[in-house]
Amino acid sequence: MAQRLVLRRLLSLTLRTLPLQGQRVVSAPLAPRGPLAPRGKAFGTTAGCRSTFNVQDGSDFQDRVINNPKPVVVDFHAQWCGPCKILGPRLEKMVAKQEGKVLMAKVDIDDHTDLAIEYEVSAVPTVLAMKNGDVVDKFVGIKDEDQLEAFLKKLIGA
Repeated sequence: MAQRLVLRRLLSLTLRTLPLQGQRVVSAPLAPRGPLAPRGKAFGTTAGCRSTFNVQDGSDFQDRVINNPKPVVVDFHAQWCGPCKILGPRLEKMVAKQEGKVLMAKVDIDDHTDLAIEYEVSAVPTVLAMKNGDVVDKFVGIKDEDQLEAFLKKLIGA
């Protein structure tokens, strides 16, 4: 419940500061961050899993998710979210088992609030299944491996 309130507050603050279309945003922290919450972003792909990548910005999301011919699972998560820390590795493992039939994009809602608003993310973790730029399925919260496997098979049509 507290996480939802924090997310709602974050989203409401960001709505007032969103840029007009075509403007670039200079990243500024929305809340003070201490030494336990590093600001650095990971570039490239997750080690050992080339089918998973971190979204860097809106144009990166457009190129690697919306315009991708392969199905993409989009994991909206946050550093402070306990359930996200459980679901993320579990989902990465299941995507890796698909041997390139599906990709996984990781979107940190604190860094990419505009994407969270655009895709109506009201709680984390939220996972979208996208094909040809369209959301075809979605779930919120933790799932076990059998449920994740069914979710992925439905997405890739197996």
